[in-house]
Amino acid sequence: MNIALFGAGGKMGLRCTDNLLKTDHACRFVEISPAGIEALAGRGIAPTPVPDALAGAEVVILAVPDRRIREVAAEVVPQLAAGTLVMILDPAAPLAGLLPERADIAYFVTHPCHPPILNDESDPEVRRDFFGGIRARQHIVCALMQGGEVDYARGVAMARTIFAPVMTAHRITVEQMAVLEPAMAETVVLTLMMTIKEAMEEAVRAGVPAEAARDFLLGHMNVNLGILFGGLGARVSDGAMKAVERGRKLVLRDDWKRVFEPSAILREVRAITGTPEAGG
Repeated sequence: MNIALFGAGGKMGLRCTDNLLKTDHACRFVEISPAGIEALAGRGIAPTPVPDALAGAEVVILAVPDRRIREVAAEVVPQLAAGTLVMILDPAAPLAGLLPERADIAYFVTHPCHPPILNDESDPEVRRDFFGGIRARQHIVCALMQGGEVDYARGVAMARTIFAPVMTAHRITVEQMAVLEPAMAETVVLTLMMTIKEAMEEAVRAGVPAEAARDFLLGHMNVNLGILFGGLGARVSDGAMKAVERGRKLVLRDDWKRVFEPSAILREVRAITGTPEAGG
C-alpha cells in the first residue's frame, strides 16, 4: 500500500518508521521538526512535502502530538482521496471531536499496550525494550471510528506492522480506549506509580540507604503483581490487608473512581488536546 506517515521523526513516529522500512509498502515520511528531520536523516530518509506524501496515499498515519492533531488533520483530510484510511495513534483528539467531518474516508484509532510487566521474555535486550515497537512483544488496542469492516481489517494489519511485534489486537471503541487512557493508565495508574516513587524517596529521606529502598520496593512490587495479576495461588497477607485498609483512607479520596465518569474523561482529553471547555 501507499503509506503517508506524519510525524515520522518523533518518539512514536520513529518506531513506526523503522517498522515500515522493513516492509515492501511504498512509504512517504513527513516531518517538520529539526530534531525529527535529523533523526530521519540518520536513517537515510529525506522528508517528503505534504502534497507529494498525500498523492495516491491509501493510508495516512498521524503520529503527531495530541495538541497538533486538529491542525494537521485540518490540512490533510481535505486533500485525501475517497476511501483513504486515516490512522490516529491516541483516542484523545478523536474523542474531543477534532477530526474533520468527511463521510467518504475511514477513521481508525489504535494505541500500543506496551510490553507487559508479566512476560516470558528471556533475552535481556528484549526486556530492555520497555516502550515496545522494537523487539519486545506487545498487545495493542484498535477502534474503528468511521468506516466498514474492510477498513478495520486494513487498520489492524497496519497497526500490527507499525507496533510490531504484536501479540493480541483487542477490538474496542474509541470511548473505551479513552477509559483505558487517559483515565485508567494515566489519571490513576501513572499518578499512583509516581506516588510510589515518591514513597521510595521518602524512605531514603528517612535514612534508608537508597539502593536498599529501591531493591525492597521493586521486589515487593514484583511479588504483589504476581499475587494480584499472575495467578500465583497466593493472597495478600492479613497484616498487609490491614495496612491497605488504613492506607486507602490516608492516600486515596473516597470518590476517586469519579475519574472514570464520561464527563471527567472528556475534561481530560480536552486538557490533553488543548481544547477549551464548552462556553470557556
